[in-house]
Amino acid sequence: MSRTSTAVCFPGAGGDKLAARLDLPSAAEPHAYALFAHCFTCSKESKAATFIAEALADTGIAVLRFDFTGLGGSEGDFANTSFSSNIGDLVAAADWLRRDHRAPAILVGHSLGGAAALAAAARIPEAVAVATINAPADPAHVTRLFAAQRAEIDARGKAEVQLAGRTFTIRREFLEDVAAQKLTAAIAGLRRSLLVFHAPRDSTVGIDNASAIFQAAKHPKSFISLDDADHLLTRRADSHYVGAVLAAWASRYLPAIESGAPLSPRDTVIVQETHASKFQQSIVIGPHRLIVDEPVSAGGEDSGPSPYDLLASALGACTAMTLRTYADLKRIPLERVQVALRHAKIHASDCAECETREAKIDRIERVITLEGELDEAARAKLLDIANRCPVHRTLHGEVNVTTRLADGAA
Repeated sequence: MSRTSTAVCFPGAGGDKLAARLDLPSAAEPHAYALFAHCFTCSKESKAATFIAEALADTGIAVLRFDFTGLGGSEGDFANTSFSSNIGDLVAAADWLRRDHRAPAILVGHSLGGAAALAAAARIPEAVAVATINAPADPAHVTRLFAAQRAEIDARGKAEVQLAGRTFTIRREFLEDVAAQKLTAAIAGLRRSLLVFHAPRDSTVGIDNASAIFQAAKHPKSFISLDDADHLLTRRADSHYVGAVLAAWASRYLPAIESGAPLSPRDTVIVQETHASKFQQSIVIGPHRLIVDEPVSAGGEDSGPSPYDLLASALGACTAMTLRTYADLKRIPLERVQVALRHAKIHASDCAECETREAKIDRIERVITLEGELDEAARAKLLDIANRCPVHRTLHGEVNVTTRLADGAA
């Protein structure tokens, strides 16, 4: 599904202007709104916040992600903030959504933002689901990041600490505030569906925190392991996984999607710019949604397969389907087919079997792996059949592409 990302702002709990970004699915009215709380000293532009918002928007869920007071593009002094002010900022963000769009049905928090989401849920009545990602069970866990400066903070009332390569002022009031926060009661009285994401190898916030949150919560509750993901979810694949699983999980607690605008025709492919990045496109094929982009090396953001990736994928899928159909028809014991493809531009002079002898031509290298008890005759026949798949024939045949401007286009 295509999406748009718009910069917005609203007043935080203390009156400071908070910088935010609203990620909307541009193809239709959002099914629901989610509110995202970033990790301690992070921002709305963190990889986790950005990639999870992308994944949720692709499923039809709008996401508001914002910078807490004193961080990122938001106004205010971080030194004067606390865990309680973070909770207040979350409630202020929900108020803005309720007033200007629709109240958030889903609260999502990463690391300390997850703890804040758990604490803020009681003050956002429309929220029906809460998800935490690598979150601490006790907000005071964050003080481990600057344990070496603890004595100075206690003695002088504040200290400069280095976090993620940046300098922050931590005051004694912050320590007192997080020490006073006890999430166990808030989690037990959540009265909302809870999903706990945590990476077992998280060296910043240990997996025991996920166990404590899960045990304190009442049903319905779920736990999803993030396997080898890091604490900050810096890999796009990990963040997109969280977003996709979260959307599927939350759908059980959201109102059923009403049948609205008709789907695009099943025999028509609709491609449209998303404006989320320079090259990113959305593809709509009936009920199916895809995102296409260019790799970073070509000036894109690698948020989806490239057009040539899709071309190779079409040939590979058609090859496997054709072999499966033939094997089943002829009762050949073919257990599984794998097709690996690679597209490249080569000089025509390097292609012995090509008719063209000048300039460059396209080459798709196709390697087929056949699993099963197959003799050499069966393998040879299946190789011959692979070259007869419809997409293969299309690529080798004459293709007539007609192009015109849509009615009314300038």
